[in-house]
Amino acid sequence: MVIRWLDTEGVNAQTEPPKARAAAYVRMSTDNQQFSTDNQLIAIQRYADGRGYEIVRTYADEGKSGLNVDGRPALQKLLADVENGRADFSILLVYDVSRLGRFQDPDEAALYELRCRRAGLEVHYCAEQFENDGSIGSSIIKTVKRAMAGEYSRELSVKVFAGQANLIRLGFRQGGAAGFGLRRMLVDQAGEEKGVLGPGQHKSIATDRVVLVRGPEDEIEIVRKVYRRFVDEGICESDIAEELNRQGVLTDLGRPWTRGSVHQLLINEKYIGNNVWARTSCKLKGAHVQNDPGEWIRADGVFPAIVPTELFEAAQAIIRQRSAKLSDDEMLKLLTEVLERNGYLSGLIIDEAEGAPSSSAFRTRFGSLLRAYTLVGFSPDHDYRYLETNRKLRALYPEIIQSIIDGVIQIGGEVARDPVTDLLRINREFTVSLVIVRCSKTASGTLRWKLRLDTKLKPDITVAVRMDSNNDNPRDYYLLPHFDLREAIYRLAEYNGLSLDAYRFDDLTYFYQMAARAQFKEAA
Repeated sequence: MVIRWLDTEGVNAQTEPPKARAAAYVRMSTDNQQFSTDNQLIAIQRYADGRGYEIVRTYADEGKSGLNVDGRPALQKLLADVENGRADFSILLVYDVSRLGRFQDPDEAALYELRCRRAGLEVHYCAEQFENDGSIGSSIIKTVKRAMAGEYSRELSVKVFAGQANLIRLGFRQGGAAGFGLRRMLVDQAGEEKGVLGPGQHKSIATDRVVLVRGPEDEIEIVRKVYRRFVDEGICESDIAEELNRQGVLTDLGRPWTRGSVHQLLINEKYIGNNVWARTSCKLKGAHVQNDPGEWIRADGVFPAIVPTELFEAAQAIIRQRSAKLSDDEMLKLLTEVLERNGYLSGLIIDEAEGAPSSSAFRTRFGSLLRAYTLVGFSPDHDYRYLETNRKLRALYPEIIQSIIDGVIQIGGEVARDPVTDLLRINREFTVSLVIVRCSKTASGTLRWKLRLDTKLKPDITVAVRMDSNNDNPRDYYLLPHFDLREAIYRLAEYNGLSLDAYRFDDLTYFYQMAARAQFKEAA
């Protein structure tokens, strides 16, 4: 008898059936390191191996809050791929229910799973103790889990707020610039001073704290002089601002004084040593609201006062008196006029408006600015703050372009400026266009910049000034050559890869080197 052995290399060889194709979605916020994306992927891979799934795609949102979907590009791309037919997988693997989101509305949390399932995907929660099979039991458990995830975020928000409020009451500073005449001092957990923090600097050790201390004596004297001019001599904020600007005095942000910046100096309690926080709030990624004074967190007398309390109170009395003679209707009429001129209302806009009571006067008269807004038909739900930012950047433009011209001239270069287009011709050799790029924040707090190039002028080089998160000062610079640019609009993140960040510079030193004239000895 002849035995025919199975040829494992031939056509009769048995092959394994193809594995089901799956995608993994992972998200990590900053609430707990044990749920890092790496740890999630390990658990998801173990689950896939046990079920015979092949993970062909991974969508990762790292450091992203689960309170909404706006700041989570990976989840948005996942949904777009699935619903537009670009998905090459039929299964979605997620670590647990909360990774899809800690939404305050459980129905919203269910929406994104529903969108995946309607597109034909199976959704598996790899670390949960139930099968997501559509049964009544699994549906009940998922609903409870989603509600628990939202409640976790709410409780965490309450705890964080309580912790910050406690630090305020202990006399520690929680964010924000120090202000003219003051400085931020870093102290350790024993209260020992470690050094003054400069603009943009932050503490790097969790146990360190920040307090306010006296600034240079010349700044302190200017603050006191502003109060005396306002109280004793009856000089208004606008005139004080003009006087300071004539003297060449700049604000703590290095900018000229305005009516609003002088007014803020006159009403801020930190100049008499009080620590006041939570004038505004933005909780759980909701709307930014101004709180009633009764909700502010405060600690009096915790910082060194640089203005006598009596002088400060006299200034507040004058500010209140300016609106005391106006009826409610007259005040609201003035507020309406401010709204019509600007298209938006904020405390800063009101304080800058000539002939109108201050924002604090409206807050005192009507209980809160929000109520005053409502009475004139303005809803801050629509965010027009970009208009205010754009006005600020337009005012900054001449200052920056003049500094570039001065810098080129200082290194021996030649500059011709087109009075209509502001196009700069350097050394009669190449042209330069200046673009100031406004910074905006996504819902998750990440920074974005939208760069729009001037395609009509076609400059040889575009100097793009990328502003910082508050749109107060330049963050960095992009020197973009025309021949390397293919698009009219570029959307920049904090890091953009070598294709764009190769043109990024911290300052304009390299640009000035390009514009410098080379010196040669005269030939005999």
